[in-house]
Amino acid sequence: LEEEEDLAVHVLVDASSSMNWPDDDDETNKWQYALRLAGALGHIGLATGDLVSVSLLNGDGNQRWGPYRGQPNSLRLFEFLENGRFGGITDLNISLKNYALRGRRPGLLFVITDLLSPNGYQDGLHALQARGYEVGIIHLLSPDEVEPPVSGDLKLIDVETGSDAEITLDPTTLSLYRERLQVWQTEIGDYCSRRAIHYIPVTTDLPWEKLMMQTLRIQGILK
Repeated sequence: LEEEEDLAVHVLVDASSSMNWPDDDDETNKWQYALRLAGALGHIGLATGDLVSVSLLNGDGNQRWGPYRGQPNSLRLFEFLENGRFGGITDLNISLKNYALRGRRPGLLFVITDLLSPNGYQDGLHALQARGYEVGIIHLLSPDEVEPPVSGDLKLIDVETGSDAEITLDPTTLSLYRERLQVWQTEIGDYCSRRAIHYIPVTTDLPWEKLMMQTLRIQGILK
C-alpha cells in the first residue's frame, strides 16, 4: 500500500442497514461486498508489514479490530469481519469525526460506504484530513440502485428510518432518477477532487478482485 514503508492503514466500513441491500444471498449485496473488500485491503496491509485497523461504523456502537501488524493476523481479521453486524443508521459525520479525534496514528484511510447518510459526510472527512489522514472513499451502489429493475406503482420503505413513499416508476421517472444519480456522483467526485480525496465509485457487480488489482492501482492507491 503506497510506497512509503510502515504505513498505518485504516479501513472503515459503513455498517448501516442500507448497506444490507439487495438480499443477503444476492452476490451483489453491498454489505458482503464491503466485508470482502475490507478483508482484502486489511490482508494486503498486514502482508506488507503495515499497522492495520478495521472498524465497522454503526450508530449503536462501532466494532473495532486492531491495530495489528503481520500476515499471521489475517485470519483474526477475517473472523472479525465474518462476525460483523450491521443495523440502524450510521451518521458518517459523527462516526468519522470521532475516529479522527480518537486516532493516535494517522495514515491511509479507506471509507467503504454507500454514502446514504442522512446528515452528510463532508464534515467528517474534513476532520480526518485535519488530523493528517490520506482518505479514500469507496462508494458502493448495487446494480439495481443504479438501474432499478422494477416499474409501476410502488411503495418505497426506508430500511433505516421506516418512513415510506408511494411513487409511480415510469420511463420519465426512471430517466429523472438516472439523471439525479449521475449528478449526485459527479458532485461527490468534484468535492473529493477539490479536497485531494480519492473517490472510487463502484457498482457491486464489479468483481472485487478487479477493483483491487486494477481500479485502485490506476488511482495510485495500491502499488
